[in-house]
Amino acid sequence: MRKRCVFALFIALVTGFVSGVLPAQETPPADASAVVGGNTTFALELYAKLRAGEGNIFFSPMSISTALAMTYAGARGVTAEEMAKVLHVPNDALAHAGFGALLRELDELGKTKGCKLSTANALWGARGEEFLPGFLKLVKDNYGGGLERLDFAGAPEESRKTINAWVEKKTEQKIKDLLIEGDIKPVTVLVLTNAIYFKGDWEVQFDKKLTVEGVFRHRPGDEIWDHLPPLVPMMKRTGSVPYLKGDGFQAVELPYVGKSLSMVVFLPDQVEGLPAFEKSLAPDRLAGWLKGFDEEHVVLTLPKFTMTVRCGELAETLAEMGMPSAFGPDADFSGINGKKDLFISKVIHKAFVDVNEEGTEAAAATAVIMMKSAVRRVVEFRADHPFVFLIRDNVSGSILFMGRVVNPKT
Repeated sequence: MRKRCVFALFIALVTGFVSGVLPAQETPPADASAVVGGNTTFALELYAKLRAGEGNIFFSPMSISTALAMTYAGARGVTAEEMAKVLHVPNDALAHAGFGALLRELDELGKTKGCKLSTANALWGARGEEFLPGFLKLVKDNYGGGLERLDFAGAPEESRKTINAWVEKKTEQKIKDLLIEGDIKPVTVLVLTNAIYFKGDWEVQFDKKLTVEGVFRHRPGDEIWDHLPPLVPMMKRTGSVPYLKGDGFQAVELPYVGKSLSMVVFLPDQVEGLPAFEKSLAPDRLAGWLKGFDEEHVVLTLPKFTMTVRCGELAETLAEMGMPSAFGPDADFSGINGKKDLFISKVIHKAFVDVNEEGTEAAAATAVIMMKSAVRRVVEFRADHPFVFLIRDNVSGSILFMGRVVNPKT
């Protein structure tokens, strides 16, 4: 099945969700809350751009927004204005302090028994290139991203392998080859990377003995034997679950151990109802839906699935979203090196997710590559047709991963 980069599973680092369905265990710090709402808006707007493609989608809005926020720290003038608008961040001080507080909170959540969540950031600078001390300090203090020197000019492939090895280590070997041959060029000046890893057990696990092969319908009539699609393993359990019956869809929330993180699955009523539901996704609607869940006795069926999706080129999409100057000769990243000679050449993202009876494992990584501009009730919830899902931090409301499942048989 063709995989497209249209993120619909919010586990990897999308920092922006709304109020939680499960009881919040603590109030998010004020500086973290300053960026959460904007991150949610960015996540949904990016999803709206990516959903036009066919097939499965999975990405980490948190990872992408964090990598871009580090880059935004060096933006000035029109470039900074455009990036702030696309990322929906407040003023500089609040934005970077907010991301810093949020990243620290996520790392604390990662210490929960039965749940592992970690994030990491790094800067990779070309040997011989000068970077402003203020920029390096800001990134280090707020994002924990230290500067490593690499020989991009003399050994671009070795440099690429070094960055990939870092990503692989920080994602527990789940994200390999984030950068492919040719992504790093001799003229590369700076690469900003983010990695996020999550592994959590369900609060209530599925019994493996109840998992059976079943039909995942792609279109009306798929249940008819003449049009039977490939069978997929379908997990099943019955019990009390936070449930919502919306206009044209159902939703359930499946908490992980500790209930600080959860997956929310939105299932259209009709087999062909995914496009209409995707069009309805908006921050205010999502906030309202998440406040409307009630405990119900649910017969739940959910497919097991694993997918890895690489978005090799997000630059065009981000430019269309409203920050074109960052990718062209008019880019102003003078806050990085004191000159107006840098621009973003590529934004690369790769994400992995595995959903099974025990829980969920997900990872994602983002690289922003910069060059010099001179170069350029008893309710049945049966997810047997396309659906949208996300993974969120219930304390801050941040969306960590988001995606959609069109075909779990990958």
